[in-house]
Amino acid sequence: MTTTTGAGAGADAGADTGVAAQSLGIGEVAERTGLSVHALRFYEREGLLVGPVRRTSGGRRRYARSDVDWLLICVKLRESDMPLADLKHFAELVRRGPGNEAERLRLLEAHRQRVDARIRALEECRSVIAGKVGVYADHLARGEAGGLWDPTAGNGS
Repeated sequence: MTTTTGAGAGADAGADTGVAAQSLGIGEVAERTGLSVHALRFYEREGLLVGPVRRTSGGRRRYARSDVDWLLICVKLRESDMPLADLKHFAELVRRGPGNEAERLRLLEAHRQRVDARIRALEECRSVIAGKVGVYADHLARGEAGGLWDPTAGNGS
């Protein structure tokens, strides 16, 4: 990923004061996204951002509001266990611009299918847990909790 500094950053970056007025520092972005500053540096290093991170003449990172919006999407994709390789590929497709929307859609649909399968599996787990909670609550309410899941009693409840 390329980065630009100071006046070479383009007309919208300008001097340090102009950059600061139009952008956010790494700490502000960390706070808004819930990512650590280390994670933000990792995202940049791994090419997960869709645009270059601008820098002040002093080398400090300055993020655009669109970077924050993108990072919030990335956070949700990672929280839902999108593989890093898929997220990198998605970011690359977005960086390339128009013309690859069908490929982006396929990638997102495949991820949604994985998320849906995980949700179904978690719902099955919740159902088993809810059943066990009911058994324990019922036994405790009747004062008959002795022997619940006691391997020495041989009942296996």
